[in-house]
Amino acid sequence: MTKELFFENILNDNTKMNNNFPKKDKVIRFLDSLENFLFPVCKEMIINENNIELEWERLKLLFKELLVYLKPNIPFSYNQAVENYFAQIVGVYSQLKKDAKTIEEFDPAAFSMEEIIMSYPGFRAILTYRLVHPLYKMGIQLLPRLLSEHAHSRTGIDINPGATIGESFFIDHGTGIVIGETCIIGNNVKIYQGVTLGALNVRKEEANQKRHPTIEDNVVIYSGTTILGGNTVIGHDSIIGGNVWLTHSVAPNSIVYHKSEIKVKTNKLFDEPIVYVI
Repeated sequence: MTKELFFENILNDNTKMNNNFPKKDKVIRFLDSLENFLFPVCKEMIINENNIELEWERLKLLFKELLVYLKPNIPFSYNQAVENYFAQIVGVYSQLKKDAKTIEEFDPAAFSMEEIIMSYPGFRAILTYRLVHPLYKMGIQLLPRLLSEHAHSRTGIDINPGATIGESFFIDHGTGIVIGETCIIGNNVKIYQGVTLGALNVRKEEANQKRHPTIEDNVVIYSGTTILGGNTVIGHDSIIGGNVWLTHSVAPNSIVYHKSEIKVKTNKLFDEPIVYVI
């Protein structure tokens, strides 16, 4: 490829991307503004009776500006999409308050709702997920993934916007959690760090199939556990211990744990001392 052809390809690609994709900073600004509207402690901004209606309409305008870039992928009018999305925010807000309340009730280190909203990565990841999931369900492409990946980079928690998650969801610590696109999670589920709810097989031709597990109500999954497969169902009220690897279903009210052998010996039991040289 000549330099001239290379430059021509770059210019053509840039023109296409500039015309069909929103700027990433605009996408993040919309998310930050919406988060702050729902929970003003997120930023230094005060929502009161004098400006709440104005801020609501400003958010709608920001959202509409993002949709303009996605014209080929919007199956309905901009105004219809805006009204449809913002009508769902009321229910999302109620869900998020339940999520935060659950964290406050079960985490002994949590002192207040404000602390959870401002500083807990688990709540931050859930907050973003609940705001982008309606976009995914509406068939709006790109935006949900951009926003969820932004949350992923901030929290270390990867929740695909297509996952279905019930009420009062509790992520503790959170780093390294992966929740796949077709995963279904019930109500009152608690997940600890390092948990993967993934696909057993990763093939493009299975993109439209259920590839990720179902976690029923009141399940606790401890750190380091991997649960794979679209046919895998973890029955309600089960406890899955740490470092478990599951590719099959578990009946309700089960306790699943990984048994490992750890031996502790004193130096006196060894003929020669163990010396590590690095």
